[in-house]
Amino acid sequence: MDNVDNVFVVSADAIGRDFIPAQFVPAGADEYYLRDQQVGRSRTHWRKLRPDEIEALVRNANTCADWDLFLVTDEFEPRLVRACEFFGLVRIGRLRNVVLKHHDLHTPAGITNSRIIACDIGDDVAIHAVRSLSHYIVGDRCLLLNIDEMHTTNHAKFGNGIIKEGESEDLRVWMDIINEVGTRAVMPFDGMIPADAYIWARYRDDEVLQKRLGEITQHSFDLRRGFYGTVGEQTVIKGCRIIKDVKVGPWCYIKGANKLKNLTINSSSSEPSQIGEGVEMVNGIVGTGCHVFYGCKAVRFIMGNNSNLKYGARLIHSFLGDNSTVSCCEILHNLIFPAHEQHHNNSFLTASLVLGQSNLAAGATIGSNHNSRANDGEILAGRGFWPGLCTTVKHCCRFASFTLLSKGDYPSEMQIPLPFSLLSNDTANDRLVVMPAYWWNYNMYALARNSWKFQSRDKRECKVQNIEFDALAPDTAEEMFAGRALLARWTAAAWLRAHGSDAAPVSSDDLEKRGRELLAGSIGEIENLRVLGESMEASKREVAIIKVYEGYHAYSDMLLYYAVRNLLDYMELAPATGFSALCTALAGVRQTEWENLGGQLVTRPDVDALRVSIRSGGLKTWNDIHDVYARLWKSYPLEKQRHSWATLVDLHNGSLSVKQWIDALDKAVVIQEFVRDQVYASRKKDFDNPLRRTTFRNAAEMKAVMGDAESNSFVGQVRNETEQFKQRVAQVKKRQ
Repeated sequence: MDNVDNVFVVSADAIGRDFIPAQFVPAGADEYYLRDQQVGRSRTHWRKLRPDEIEALVRNANTCADWDLFLVTDEFEPRLVRACEFFGLVRIGRLRNVVLKHHDLHTPAGITNSRIIACDIGDDVAIHAVRSLSHYIVGDRCLLLNIDEMHTTNHAKFGNGIIKEGESEDLRVWMDIINEVGTRAVMPFDGMIPADAYIWARYRDDEVLQKRLGEITQHSFDLRRGFYGTVGEQTVIKGCRIIKDVKVGPWCYIKGANKLKNLTINSSSSEPSQIGEGVEMVNGIVGTGCHVFYGCKAVRFIMGNNSNLKYGARLIHSFLGDNSTVSCCEILHNLIFPAHEQHHNNSFLTASLVLGQSNLAAGATIGSNHNSRANDGEILAGRGFWPGLCTTVKHCCRFASFTLLSKGDYPSEMQIPLPFSLLSNDTANDRLVVMPAYWWNYNMYALARNSWKFQSRDKRECKVQNIEFDALAPDTAEEMFAGRALLARWTAAAWLRAHGSDAAPVSSDDLEKRGRELLAGSIGEIENLRVLGESMEASKREVAIIKVYEGYHAYSDMLLYYAVRNLLDYMELAPATGFSALCTALAGVRQTEWENLGGQLVTRPDVDALRVSIRSGGLKTWNDIHDVYARLWKSYPLEKQRHSWATLVDLHNGSLSVKQWIDALDKAVVIQEFVRDQVYASRKKDFDNPLRRTTFRNAAEMKAVMGDAESNSFVGQVRNETEQFKQRVAQVKKRQ
């Protein structure tokens, strides 16, 4: 077979011309028609050069293939253009003898030592030592310094998973999220949020939905060829090697990047994005307010707003949600909801759906064990997923919200339905150990602080993806209801085994009833029982459930506390509401099915209605779909309050009297005081540990360096919140 030319010889006159192939230029238009639309200025804004200006430019060692295609404005200083080559239609805005200052860098405006091919250049721009700048529209007051190659092709997609007119389907870029085989792949696009990716990837059996989402994405963008790359106003790009088919937003700062290709980098004056040294990014979308530094690699990806990628992190075939920070790690084939933290070296996350507010410690390898000859499966981790140091978890696993895994190599697939649990791999006794409600009973400081921390770190100006930050919400409430039922059944089964009564079959309902009776009694009746979890690990070893009594009652307290807090919100928004009106306004059956759409909690019926609207064509664009999210978010507080009322009613066996309501308010105060005391106690443990004092000369030095529990700002905050909570309850009690 003859070799096919890789490098072609073409006419020198072709440089900067015929950017759009002739067959894709509409009748009556020229190759600049889309460029003119992007620039948004009339062609009369520019003028041709005067003979003296051409003479000055030539004297300054500039060359141009056709001076008639070199257009300027009336404020043009030719002496500021030196040693440059110009090809095609080049239009330059105001060029004055001024200096542009960015941080401590002072750069004279002008264009020097550069090759410019078919570009529009804004007012007061500095372009120096750009070896090739081709088919770009550069905004006002931009600095482009020391760049090897910066150009746009006529079929540029800027990171969107679309195909342009005349292109074949095999050129479409897909993002293979959640698993490695591409069976949950989505088309990335500018403006995509985790909720979009979730619906697309999750409901794979809904063929009509899948088709419609692909069509919506394909038709959300202009499919014509010939759009230029853009650099937004007041953007600085310096010391970079290759920038190809990249759309850069205003106020962006890019320095020392190795390769940026097929990207949209969103940025704004209020949420500027930054790309730093040694970075390589290909086929993706960068949200506003993002920071990517120090040798990071990202391929086929989306970064949500206000997210950070640092210190050699790798993000591949993954969606990283808003308000996330990852560094020194590898992330492959994931859909990660907002507020994900993965700061440490050697951590690895693959083929997972992580529902946000998560944290991976150093050495954690999630999904990295190959347990078959085929591609591995998937991991689904609820909100607050936290695998500890050097934790290894293999596919396939599912974890309830706020599951904490202690250090260990977990050998088998797991299904953990108990929220707020601590998992331990007890190798000495060859068993898996699960402690339900660990966070509530033993680590209240971290649990309470997380909700506050995630909220306070949400610096997004534009909040398209809505997020529920509170650990106690409808999703975790339903997990606790289910967890209480499981603990009751397993406790009853353990009691029957201990009393030699497990031979006769007992229905699940009867087990649950008996278990509730046992757990409602004294702890002494069950504390010595060997309670075993069922269907929680794909192995023959035991799954031991420890501190069952404490966990069961913690779930009950958490549910009541969740319910009362939200009902207080409702009553404060309706000052005339008393108990009777509360019953009427919020009455209804408890909605037990909730879905996490990228951080936003939505009832299953609402998700199903959304899917129907998409399938039927009622929602024609992603903006239409986002409008539905916004409408559901607006109604979410009331939905949560209805759920809270139903939760409180169900905790009281289906009915609630005035006295029970007052008792619930009083108990909520007691629980709030427990929260306050446990926040302090769990923080104080760090200071009471004698070994923590070993590096300090004395207590004064330790306090100066570490502080103490009494002066901790969050401890003080919770104490203030407790007093406010008491006052709120007292005011509501007066209405009965």
